Amino acid sequence: MSPTVSKPTGKRIDPFHAFNFLVEVEGIVIGGFMECSGLRVETEIQEYAEGGLNDYMHSFRGRTKYSPLTLKRGITLNDQLWQWHQDVVKGKFERKNGTIYLMDETHAAVVWWNFKNAFPSKWTGPDLRATSTEVAVESIELIHEGLSCSSELSQRGRL
Repeated sequence: MSPTVSKPTGKRIDPFHAFNFLVEVEGIVIGGFMECSGLRVETEIQEYAEGGLNDYMHSFRGRTKYSPLTLKRGITLNDQLWQWHQDVVKGKFERKNGTIYLMDETHAAVVWWNFKNAFPSKWTGPDLRATSTEVAVESIELIHEGLSCSSELSQRGRL
């Protein structure tokens, strides 16, 4: 069994819950979301086979790719996401920066991911069924030019 990781005070550090997060775009919290996916970064690998070397191939760093962010929430009277997408459809192309905050049990931001130069590429409305009792959900897919990650500890210079 591995030892328990603890803070300098001796208090155990538990993982944060994935349901406790906020999304902010251009400094404005744009509402609570039920789901955020696409926090993914992948660096391609370029392989090179050197002549006469049969034991291994050389591997080099290639391009880094960022997956689209998908945000899902229940539909409300706040139509900011729809309007942003409609602006893109109409050719009023505005890229925006934003942040996804993961919160602790006291609702303080502890880890956050900044995305830059994002714009909505896809909006999806709810599936409507007369027999359903589910919440009507919209989703928006954001294309962006990069992610950076910070934490409460790194801001204090501890990481």
